[in-house]
Amino acid sequence: MAKKLDAVPIGDRVLVEVAVAEEKTAGGIIIPDSAKEKPQKGVIVAVGPGKKKDEPMLLKVGDNVLYGKYSGTEITINGKEYQIMRQDDILIVLPN
Repeated sequence: MAKKLDAVPIGDRVLVEVAVAEEKTAGGIIIPDSAKEKPQKGVIVAVGPGKKKDEPMLLKVGDNVLYGKYSGTEITINGKEYQIMRQDDILIVLPN
């Protein structure tokens, strides 16, 4: 489960802890760092208050999500990698 951060996104933004990139293929082949693809899934660790009163935030802390390949902005907080993006950039909420 994701731990709560002191950082609070503004508006309709969410902070996503990026999942670790796969180290091996399904067949057992080890993937070198230069060939790893950027993960497109993660866990939401912080959620903003929403953009407008009539547009509530549908996402919550702890949701496992998939997002677009070029969505958001990479940031580092306390040495850990995160993506910050708008709620609209989230494609799907995965079951826990």
